Amino acid sequence: MNNRIIACGIMMILMWAGYLSYGAWGQGDAPSTPPASYVVPYFAPPSNMELCGEPVPLDDSDVWERFDREFTIVVHSHSQVFLWLKRMERYLPWIENQLAVNKLPDDLKYVAVAESDLMLQAVSPAGAAGPWQFISETGMRYGLSKSKDIDERYDFERATESAFSYLKDLYGMFNNWALAIAAYNCGENRVQSEINRQKSNSYYALKLPLETERYIFRILAIKEVLSHPERYGYSLPGGSGYRPLKFDLAEVSLPYPMPVYMVAGAGDLSYRDFKRLNPAYISEKIPSGSHVLKVPAGRGNAFKSRMEQTLASYQPTVLTHKVGRGETLTGIAAQYEVSTHNLREWNQLNGDTLLVDQLIKIYK
Repeated sequence: MNNRIIACGIMMILMWAGYLSYGAWGQGDAPSTPPASYVVPYFAPPSNMELCGEPVPLDDSDVWERFDREFTIVVHSHSQVFLWLKRMERYLPWIENQLAVNKLPDDLKYVAVAESDLMLQAVSPAGAAGPWQFISETGMRYGLSKSKDIDERYDFERATESAFSYLKDLYGMFNNWALAIAAYNCGENRVQSEINRQKSNSYYALKLPLETERYIFRILAIKEVLSHPERYGYSLPGGSGYRPLKFDLAEVSLPYPMPVYMVAGAGDLSYRDFKRLNPAYISEKIPSGSHVLKVPAGRGNAFKSRMEQTLASYQPTVLTHKVGRGETLTGIAAQYEVSTHNLREWNQLNGDTLLVDQLIKIYK
């Protein structure tokens, strides 16, 4: 009983203290401003911006509000900005160099940030993939192959080169970088149809899909904050960014598919580390044929030597297919998810002609 009385007394004291605290802070006696530690800083957006050397009409109230929205979201996205700052140390120097080589505007590097947050294995709900978020059709149109084993949209260097080619073509079509970048987001056909329908060739005046209407302004906000992080309260200590990946390129020729873990082992790599260096290899096997693989810097020659030993000892799984009436090489290749080139090579075929009851070897 005494313990219960004591507990009730303590509870009453705490409730009374809470009431007094509320009276001091929650009603008429509340200070006009909370303590400084609770103040969320306000950062005014810049009054002048340009994208790829083209001025942004921020004197237009609608344009300014659309930019202000994206700027406010970005400047207060603290964790995301710090991750961008860390990742850009790994990826942006190479992108910047390649932009200069290709005589393209440096601002295009922020398209990759907006597209994927500089994450090589990013995938959108619509199926766009990689650091530049290519959909399969556009990726293949710009040289990025895709199969059940390989998806080059995830390859940082190849995807970047393809993105530059695509953006060059879009600029050639619209002769304006804002429109070209908008077309990168929603497609050149959509942008052109809206220009024709609305009788305007200004991105800032066009009514476009909502994501595309926000897209350029998000890129502008990213550019502003990442170009002047200290201005907005961001300071990344030296050595806190992600270091560039250093690697050797090693060319290998596989006569038949091989498990990823075996190829990784030849490079003294774990399965995970191999995939991290070579994200374009998306299945459990590396298909037959020639490949240029990334291995840690200094291990290229040793990898080639060990791969020769691995190939000499590896026994692949061999399937045998008996050709039926009406079957074709293309159909058999599709059935087993291999290429017709491989079928010809594995079976010493000079063409596509098959005979009924002929036995075809398939390496898996």
